[in-house]
Amino acid sequence: MLLESMTILRWIGVGTGVALFVYAFFLARRGRARGIDRLLGMLAGLGLAVVSLFPDMISFLRDVLSLDKDQFSRMIAIMIVSNIFLWILIVAYRARWAANSDRLDLLVRRLAVRDFEDRYADQTPLPPVVILIPAYNEEQNIPRVLEQMPDSVCGKPLAVLVIDDGSDDLTTERVREAGHLAVKNVINRGGGAALHVGFDIAQRFGARVVVTMDADGQHLPEDLEGLVKPILDDEQDFVIGSRILGQREKDSAVRYVGIHFFNRVIRLLTPIKVTDCSNGYRALRVSSLAKLTLKQVQYHTSEVIIEASRKRLRIGEAPVTVMRRLSGKSKKGRDLKYALAFARSIFKTWMR
Repeated sequence: MLLESMTILRWIGVGTGVALFVYAFFLARRGRARGIDRLLGMLAGLGLAVVSLFPDMISFLRDVLSLDKDQFSRMIAIMIVSNIFLWILIVAYRARWAANSDRLDLLVRRLAVRDFEDRYADQTPLPPVVILIPAYNEEQNIPRVLEQMPDSVCGKPLAVLVIDDGSDDLTTERVREAGHLAVKNVINRGGGAALHVGFDIAQRFGARVVVTMDADGQHLPEDLEGLVKPILDDEQDFVIGSRILGQREKDSAVRYVGIHFFNRVIRLLTPIKVTDCSNGYRALRVSSLAKLTLKQVQYHTSEVIIEASRKRLRIGEAPVTVMRRLSGKSKKGRDLKYALAFARSIFKTWMR
């Protein structure tokens, strides 16, 4: 009698539930999923099959939700409850993904710092000023960038540390041939993640000021003093290079408009006024780094500004010149992709 009253939809539910239960069971046998994941999969499959066979079991859900007693009310009740549990699972798995991402970031950073310590034990502690240059497949540009670097700034000796973010070319070799420090991430993670390595090394080995700049020749070493001097003079903790206050070679008009738009967004979210929120040419007091929570592996420039404002660092700007890339294509992506990713970075940092 039960089988005769089964509809096609209920048969589909039974088949899907059994298939899900069997799949989760075999994953459990082979140890290819976490225990809680296997259990949830088996319970979901079993529940779907049982409810499809005996739909009257969930009539109480319809009553709790005060739905009319028609032929679709139980299905609507199941959909409502299922969506609630689905969102709970999404939030839980997003939290797990974020935790795993943090562990991966920490692992990559520790491997890189250990490699630096082993390779350059005789060159530590570091000088007061360290230039951090994240690089990915920049073997054509990095030698020309490094040959322009001075030996000191504001009367203080400096070192250049290039963080190779898992390049598959000869970026690291070119840096070491030029006589500068280089460390290489085991995998490509993004410019922000590469800078995290540089920050770790600067804090561990005694630098006082770090300057971040690009590996593609857009930033000029002659602008270093304007960024570093306010920190050495104890006037600022964080100095942002601004092409708006300085100069820039003409580039994408869309990106230029985007800079002004995101400047205004950051002004709405923080009490500070910036003119060039996307410029990666900036200087930071090393002792202030420990106060900042930095998680963005890419599109990281806005995160540092928001975090520095939140932790009440003294923030200033200095005019700089931004050139076009010496050669090759930007790693930031096209204008629309870059804008969306930049907006996402701002939103995530502000929400956090």
